[in-house]
Order: sequence, then structure tokens, then C-alpha cells
Amino acid sequence: MSDFVFLHGGGQGGWIWDETIAALAAQAGEGAHRTLALDGPGCGAKRDADRASYAFDAITAELTGDIEAAGFADVVLVGHSQAGTHMPAMILARPDLFSRAVFVSCVAPDPGLTTIEMTGTKIHGGSHPFNDAALSVRDRYRAMFCNDMAPAQQEAFLDKLGPDQWPACCYSHADWPYDHLADLPASYVLCLQDAILPLEWQERFAERFRARSTPRIDAGHQAMNTRPHALAEILLSEVSGV
Repeated sequence: MSDFVFLHGGGQGGWIWDETIAALAAQAGEGAHRTLALDGPGCGAKRDADRASYAFDAITAELTGDIEAAGFADVVLVGHSQAGTHMPAMILARPDLFSRAVFVSCVAPDPGLTTIEMTGTKIHGGSHPFNDAALSVRDRYRAMFCNDMAPAQQEAFLDKLGPDQWPACCYSHADWPYDHLADLPASYVLCLQDAILPLEWQERFAERFRARSTPRIDAGHQAMNTRPHALAEILLSEVSGV
């Protein structure tokens, strides 16, 4: 049995992992692994949190505290997108808590750059869909998150976006530690159709996270929603060493 803990990215909550958690249970058998989908402050079950009061270190402490409160140990930490900015800090703070990390199309900002500066400016040169004033917010999200979704799935997914927001400190923070990740087995799942993080940048981030394997999945940014069974298969393979 492995303890899988899932962390979501920006503008989303722990709910994005529902399909992948169900796929894990279907493939490995109900109860074969324990799973926990975390919510960052201001997201999911924590939408009422006072986001303005948070410091980055406090978020790290809260997330690791949630894992401890669940009684999990030797955790396989699985994160998506902006979770890449929190996972290294969690591992640095509590290395005893984690046995493996799996980064799913996660961003790893340059030291000294904020998440927004990294994704919106350095990667896309200011031409990122999120910065396109000609598009409505919904259509910006459609371009970023939904490029591999059928129309009905797009609308259902877009209907869920909006209420979840990480604290402001997550977008002003620019101190990113990575060297300690060499001590932890890590994988980076490359999403081949990702419209937010181009493949070449995912490969650079995989190196920055010290990933020892880089399995690929033919999916856009939301692989956990569009290809949950394929992602679950990768997760089970990574923890089994296959």
C-alpha cells in the first residue's frame, strides 16, 4: 500500500483529482492505496480562508499539517502545475514525510522570478492566453486548460472554475529551493498537448526538479481530468518501479 497525496495548481482545488483517484481505485483495487486530495488556503473546502493573511511558509506548514492529521506516512506526493512551487518547500520542511514526488506538468520558476513572471513573461513572452485582453476570462481558461477536451467536457470544467484562488503571497514569492530534491526519488509527467507549459519547458523543469524519470502522456494541461486512467497507470508504475 502507498499513501498518495495530491496537490492542485492555480485557480483549482482538490476536486480536480477526483477522476484520477477513482481510476487508481479501479486499477489497483478499492482500498489498495490510501489517497488524500489537499486544498490550498482559499481553495476547495478552504474557500472561506482569509487569503490576505497568509505567508508562504504558513501555507507549507498548513499543507504538511493536513497530511499529518490524516495519519499518512511515506507519502507519494503528486502535484500539478502551480503545485510545483509548493512541493519543494513541503519536502524541504518535512523530508521525513515523503517517499517520492511526482510532478505532473509542474512549473519550476527560476530563482528570483515569481510564478506569473515565469509563466506569463519568460515562457510565453507576454503572449500567454491569460494576458489576452481580447478574450473573456472563460475563453482564456478554455485556451489554457481545455484544448484536448470535447465541447461538453469543456463547458462542464469551465463551470467549476472561479471560486478557488491561492493566497496573494503565492504570486509574489520568488525564493525557490531545488537542490534538496536530489535526495528524493522523483518523476515528472510530461503532458504532450499542454497549452500552458510547452514540452521543452516541461523538460527543463523536470531537470530542475531532479526527476529520475519522465513518463509521457498524450494530454493537455488537465491530464488528471482528460486522461485519468492513463495518469493512474503511470502513478502505479512509478511507485512499483516498473
